[in-house]
Amino acid sequence: MTTPAVPPVSPSPATLHYGDGEFAVLRPGAYVICAVSGLAIPLAALRYWSVERQEAYASPLEFMAAERG
Repeated sequence: MTTPAVPPVSPSPATLHYGDGEFAVLRPGAYVICAVSGLAIPLAALRYWSVERQEAYASPLEFMAAERG
C-alpha cells in the first residue's frame, strides 16, 4: 500500500480567507501572522480571527485588543 502524495507546505506565510467558523487557504503556507502581536501562528493552531477585518489572532487576548481598537 502506498501513501498518497502530500504537496509540500511552504515555509512562508499562508494567505487565507476567513469565514464564519472556517477559513479557506488562498495561498499555501505554514503559518499566518497575528495582526496584533506579530507572532507566527501555525495553521493547525489557528483558532481566532475576524471575518470583518480578515485578520488572524494568536489568542483571545489579541482578538479582544483588536476589538477595542
